[in-house]
Amino acid sequence: MDAHPRGVAIVTGASRGIGAAVAKRAAAAGYAVVVNYSADAGGARAVVEGIVRDGGTAVAHEADVSDAAAVKRLFDVAAALGPVTAVVNNAGITGGAHACQVPGMSRQRYSGPANGD
Repeated sequence: MDAHPRGVAIVTGASRGIGAAVAKRAAAAGYAVVVNYSADAGGARAVVEGIVRDGGTAVAHEADVSDAAAVKRLFDVAAALGPVTAVVNNAGITGGAHACQVPGMSRQRYSGPANGD
């Protein structure tokens, strides 16, 4: 019997929050999981440890998904576990130094449409 009947799932931004929950759910559904993270190695390690403790297979891999070469390495790591059959692109920019800024546009104007203004 195949150890990972559903294949391998790559979950980006999986060190916390929604990504961590998706990674855990994928593992429970029979996927081997690649827990991708950009900065929170400890969080990713905790997610992997939880999956393994529950009988699943998971590895953590650091990759900035805005870097094509890093994404290629991410898929190479996943392929070592088996065929990649699912990708959940959960990684995102949440603010701070990496927030997108549009020259000449105020934060209020940028936020307005999202707030129904």
